[in-house]
Amino acid sequence: MKTADDRIAEVIARSIDARVFPGCVVGYLKDGARKERAFGALTYDADAPRTDTDTIYDVASLTKAIPTASLLLAYIDEGRASPDDRVADHLPEFDNGPGKREVRLRHLLTYTLDLAGIARASALKDLPPEAIFAAILHAPLGAPPGTRFAYANAPAVIMGLVAERIGGGSLPELAQERFFVPLAMECTGFSPKACGIERIAPTETDPWRGGEVRGVVHDESAYVMSRIRAVGSAGLFSTVPDILHFMEMLLARGVHGGRRYFSEAIVKEMHTDQIASTGRRTGLGWELDQPWFMGDADPARTFGKTGFTGCSLVMNPSRNAGLVLLSNCDWPHRPKGREAINAVRAALADIVLGG
Repeated sequence: MKTADDRIAEVIARSIDARVFPGCVVGYLKDGARKERAFGALTYDADAPRTDTDTIYDVASLTKAIPTASLLLAYIDEGRASPDDRVADHLPEFDNGPGKREVRLRHLLTYTLDLAGIARASALKDLPPEAIFAAILHAPLGAPPGTRFAYANAPAVIMGLVAERIGGGSLPELAQERFFVPLAMECTGFSPKACGIERIAPTETDPWRGGEVRGVVHDESAYVMSRIRAVGSAGLFSTVPDILHFMEMLLARGVHGGRRYFSEAIVKEMHTDQIASTGRRTGLGWELDQPWFMGDADPARTFGKTGFTGCSLVMNPSRNAGLVLLSNCDWPHRPKGREAINAVRAALADIVLGG
């Protein structure tokens, strides 16, 4: 009978042969075991360096959950904020149009803030960074807050600004102090070159940026805004071992290494549906019940996140199991669709979270 490792290796070998990505790193927690495996190379070149379990990847929208939503949830946990706080009370410049004073922190955390005209922040990439921030903050509401699930980068950018105001520091500083240093996430951060450029997987060849994108954030709008500050929507770089530390903490109901990072109550809110009235499902800061990347084994009790660059993170507390995949599926050019990488994500989740 094939082991989980055998089945994972078969899925990844087929994916590399199909050029879904040149290489990847997979880590998982299952039945009390922790495994990390590296596959393939950093690029498709014959002499390309092989991946290693410590290869650093741009984790794209995982940034929205780690650290952005996690910081805001930690402050809520401590009583420094409430999910029902008005965004404008923490970020007065957001109070600039009809209905915007009624936007609450929970609308950011559940992506039920619908801002008209900026569904794709990357469309603003040719603006100066200050103008992108202004466009996001001043965008009018497209629907009353809390009535429509509207996943986009803009709410996470705003979430990051709110976390900075509450925490009293920059997003990278707050994340390092609160999570990355105490959890020994040694090569996780917004400035990955400090861990060695040779360890970073290139993300894409992009004519707009003049060639290889490596060690700088892949998302276009975040790339521009990062000229003046890191943002909450994208820009984090990490490794599989580091992400597994964070996952271990969440699966242990907020505790790791004898230190409590979250209360059990707030961890439960991360994987409890918050938006049933919309006909969709999502937790506070995390996605729920998404078989397209969580697999078919037990999606209703699974929470997680994906990133455009080819990463995914899924956890099932009832099975005490979780999976992280980091890859560079946009190398050397982003594919026309996401079907291939999503099939890999779901297949791996079925292996790890299944039976």
